[in-house]
Amino acid sequence: MESQLLNWMIFTPAIGAGLCLLPGISKQAARKIALVASLITFGLSAQIATAYYAAGLDGVQFETSIEWIAAINAYYRVGVDGLSLPLVLLTTSLSILIVLASWKIEKATNAFMALYLFLFTGMMGVFLSLDMFLFYVFFEISLLPMYFLIGVWGGPRKEYAAIKFFLYTLAGSICLLVVMLGLYFLTPAATGAGNTWVMVSSDPGVVTLQSEAVRGLFAQTGEYWLFARWAFWLTFIAFAIKLPLAPLHTWLPDAHVEAPTPISMILAGVLLKMGGYALMRITYPFFPDAARYFWVAVAIIAVFGILYGALCAMAQTDWKKLVAYSSVSHMGYVALGIAMMTRTAFDGAYYQMIGHGISSALMFFLVGVVYERAHHRDLERFGGLWLKWPGYGGWSMVGFFAGMGLPGLCGFIGEIMVLLGTFEAAGNPGFDPATVYTLGILAAAAVVLTAGYILWMFQRVYMGPEKPDYKEYASVTGREYVIMATLGIAAVVFGIVPVLVFNLTDPTFTSIMKILGVSG
Repeated sequence: MESQLLNWMIFTPAIGAGLCLLPGISKQAARKIALVASLITFGLSAQIATAYYAAGLDGVQFETSIEWIAAINAYYRVGVDGLSLPLVLLTTSLSILIVLASWKIEKATNAFMALYLFLFTGMMGVFLSLDMFLFYVFFEISLLPMYFLIGVWGGPRKEYAAIKFFLYTLAGSICLLVVMLGLYFLTPAATGAGNTWVMVSSDPGVVTLQSEAVRGLFAQTGEYWLFARWAFWLTFIAFAIKLPLAPLHTWLPDAHVEAPTPISMILAGVLLKMGGYALMRITYPFFPDAARYFWVAVAIIAVFGILYGALCAMAQTDWKKLVAYSSVSHMGYVALGIAMMTRTAFDGAYYQMIGHGISSALMFFLVGVVYERAHHRDLERFGGLWLKWPGYGGWSMVGFFAGMGLPGLCGFIGEIMVLLGTFEAAGNPGFDPATVYTLGILAAAAVVLTAGYILWMFQRVYMGPEKPDYKEYASVTGREYVIMATLGIAAVVFGIVPVLVFNLTDPTFTSIMKILGVSG
């Protein structure tokens, strides 16, 4: 029964998208269809989470496996485990708020809602795929709707931003495709017919790409060690672009600045997380020896991204671009936590994705509320907004302080665990303690930079006397307060009760740590 719920969860948004495009469907009807599809999908995800908890939280559950393309052993194989379930819940929850945030979009409303729902199906498919070929298909499906959502409904430079986003992501997809071709031709003898693309399986008798037999092919003493090193970097680049990590990040500020507010919310809240999820699902479990071999390089890239993103955010005068560069910095912590290969850092990296999904969506929405009224994002032209809208100012404090990593809010748990896990890595075999400590100190120093640009921004926008221009601004609506309050409450809850995530992830992460050769 639950396996069918997974399939409905993936394709309900696509059905809603088709309904939005039917002749005679009004704009208001399209909005309601999108909202109902999102509510149904969220309800299905909540039911799956309840059933997963009742089933013991261990391994892949509710698997569906149907032969799809027999010639290449490709299967429609989906299921859920502790690595995917929290991100599925984050996606379905945010989707309801995204539709509400899109309620005032008047330009081609039906097409906008349909494209968003197709994007929703792609995101769900990425997180629930157990077959690598199927994962690749959904990974690509999520690319095209975002291109049009930015290119049609974006700002003045929307075409440039959309093309840049498309080309960067397509380049990453090509890197992934090259690795898939290599895996296809190198692993048949080890995997056996029908299991060529299986990323993880609930059946211990099935040899998967994460199995000891396959991993042995790509170990340092294995036959294909050269391939493993190339494959590690190609998949890393593919997913680092999506995450994104500096210097592969340059598409992100342009995409965020030009995208409409709800699309910026889902881009920061979920799409970036597909990169971190794929690193944890594919890159590191498939090539753990290569991951240990290149740990210094990956950690340096991650720390560079943390510092570079924070410094760039500090230099911005465009409010939305400041929030965009903050995402580059925060995603660097995700990469650092994965690179250090300790259980604490790995848990922290995953929680950073959940916390950032909440806080970044809230921050982009807070910027969008003001932009709809001011029609500019120049930080130097604001000031005293808290006096104009005290309630809005209160939720802004929650959202931006969560992004800053204030203890008690969702941004703190992931960052502190990544930093603790980084210093723990000094005890890992083959990890040079001096290098580990240096990287850990630099990453910890970035916390000060983050506090600097968030507090400076808050001072310029919210403090001081109220501007005369604000008299013409319309009041914040009840719909906008619902979105802010929902995300703000979530930021507090997940800052205080992290076990809501760790209870779901713990058994799965224990298995992944064994694959990586780490105790935990």
